[in-house]
Amino acid sequence: MADSKLDNRPTTRMSLLLLVLFTVLIAVEAALVAELKEDDDQPFVGVNIGSDVSNFLSPTDLVSFLQLQKITHIRLYDANTDILRALARTKIRVIVGIPNNQLLAIGSSNATAAAWVGRNVAAFYPETLITGIAVGDEVLTTVPSSAPLLLPSIQSLYSALVASNLHAQIKISTPHAASIILDPFPPSQAFFNQSLVPFILPLIQFLSKTGSPLMMNLYPYYVFMQNKGVVPLDNSLFKPLTPSKEMVDPNTLLHYTSVLDAMIDAAYFSMKNLNITDVVVLVTESGWPSKGDSNEPYATIDNADTYNSNLIKHVFDRSGTPFHPEFTSSVYIYELFNEDLRSPPVSEGSWGLFYGNTTPAYLLHVSGIGTFLANDTTNQTYCVAMDGVDTKTLQAALDWACGPGEANCSDIQPGENCYQPNNVKSHASYAFDSYYQKEGKVAGSCDFKGIATITTTDPSHGNCIFPGSKKRSKKTKAARSEADTSGAAAVGTVRATGRPEVSRAYLLVLLLASITFAIYEL
Repeated sequence: MADSKLDNRPTTRMSLLLLVLFTVLIAVEAALVAELKEDDDQPFVGVNIGSDVSNFLSPTDLVSFLQLQKITHIRLYDANTDILRALARTKIRVIVGIPNNQLLAIGSSNATAAAWVGRNVAAFYPETLITGIAVGDEVLTTVPSSAPLLLPSIQSLYSALVASNLHAQIKISTPHAASIILDPFPPSQAFFNQSLVPFILPLIQFLSKTGSPLMMNLYPYYVFMQNKGVVPLDNSLFKPLTPSKEMVDPNTLLHYTSVLDAMIDAAYFSMKNLNITDVVVLVTESGWPSKGDSNEPYATIDNADTYNSNLIKHVFDRSGTPFHPEFTSSVYIYELFNEDLRSPPVSEGSWGLFYGNTTPAYLLHVSGIGTFLANDTTNQTYCVAMDGVDTKTLQAALDWACGPGEANCSDIQPGENCYQPNNVKSHASYAFDSYYQKEGKVAGSCDFKGIATITTTDPSHGNCIFPGSKKRSKKTKAARSEADTSGAAAVGTVRATGRPEVSRAYLLVLLLASITFAIYEL
């Protein structure tokens, strides 16, 4: 009998190994799904990608650019199969869109809806991380004749997702214009346009039942332009306000420091009026134009920079809204590229963070909020004196920067590294950059009454290293390098939450290896 047991030991060992392998593989799959869900539950900033762009990037180049910029969430206005194919095996999550002109076919035929899902979603998932379907765009307000088709289209597509067992992973909704909400401020008095309620109520009930978001396109820029003198510009741009200037809802006594938060809460109160309280708002579009016609004086680079930079920080702060501080709406910035093929006005084609050739339209100030947007080249920007400015004006600005401005001007003193060349423009450039860096490169800190300009060219020369120069930061890092040889605190990249990103699946694989070794040692 003892010999028989010994003979069976390899078989027993192999059975144990196969059982462990099967168990761990199931656990790895569950861990990967859990990680994806955990990431999807975190508030994020994504970008819309419109295609009215001259020489639009090839799908492969577009995806490479998105990865370079650390952009992890995008929204397409259609289901471009070439882009979806190029996104395969990346971690970029994508909402695909159905243009308004396709609603009639999809809303009228379950077979057409099923074919659309099969061709544009099931064929790519899960290699391409499709997270949502945006059915139409602002249908209720731009093509009201299609309103009766909206919910049937969504229901047909949802049924197709259920048939493909994708309804839990891929949410389906439709983006609305802010104008579906009337009397939006104070938010507690907001309500949906009564003429649209016959379409909105069953739609929101569907969203509640399926755990899908209410998609809203929210633009504080337009609120400000339509209410100049009533809505403060600073409030529209997320700038800090004194308590006396904050907007206060007299019914709830909630204080609103940003127009966007007020717009989001107006949507929540409007849904509450219809007895729906479990649908989350997803901001599918928001942004600020960087250029406009003569009658759009607030469409400027400074304001676009301020709005989008502060918007990004606001989302990653995870502070929610006054009415719902417990959760923060994710936002898709409108948009990635300036769409130069758009019809006038000028602002229509000037919402992009980048030009079509991928150069930044302006320089965002989003340092310190995680890895989002590598185009935050503010770490490589400098403030210098403009050419052609008279010496007297430069000297006055130089004196202010080194005096009341409290810039560090020690390096332009006689005998120091930046004293030469000994002229006012050179010294002013150093002082301007010192002030600009000290102020955190915020919008307006490189102006000096119009005689300074931001540049991406390092003005350092010889032993004169400007305050914002990478050369200076490298020296500082070199001085610290010995003390920091222990490296990062944990394996992986750090997310905006500050948590180290160590894959649970990776840990399970290590566990499998350990168990396998132990079994063979039996």
